[in-house]
Amino acid sequence: MAKKTKTGTPALQALTQAGVDHRVHEYEHDPQSTGFGDESVAQLGLDPRRVFKTLLAEVERTGRSELVVAIVPVAGQLDLKALAGAVGAKRAQMADPAAAERATGYVVGGISPFGQRQPHPTVLDASALDFTTVFVSAGRRGSQVELAPADLMAQTQARLAPIGRPSHQTKPTGPAPA
Repeated sequence: MAKKTKTGTPALQALTQAGVDHRVHEYEHDPQSTGFGDESVAQLGLDPRRVFKTLLAEVERTGRSELVVAIVPVAGQLDLKALAGAVGAKRAQMADPAAAERATGYVVGGISPFGQRQPHPTVLDASALDFTTVFVSAGRRGSQVELAPADLMAQTQARLAPIGRPSHQTKPTGPAPA
């Protein structure tokens, strides 16, 4: 996989600066679309199990609330109870979208696990290891970055846990997994 020299978003700048092997995939984002992960899958012809969405959840640990990043396949949903367990919290709930945008510096639908304003504890769904490469947001709607799961974990200091649960729409589309 060739390194892409385009460095337009903080996410791509962080990957380039770290020397991480990655490839950027772009498509024309439909401003009417609100299913950002599904749009990426359809526009790029990818397997939805291989495209991961970056979500922020709020957990309570040691008597205070904090944001946690969860990276799960587009083909499924975040299991909030599993996420809470993975970070040693009693429960988790989805973060307010405005709070997620403030904390990361990205807009919803373009939140990348890389180059966020401040680092957050991060958990990657264990299914990422089923693939040679995975896709995550490159930091804006209409842009995905492809990289090895090990690089995703290393750059975000993510822990690996089964935090995703399949949805009813898990039919693969596009080419077979790499």
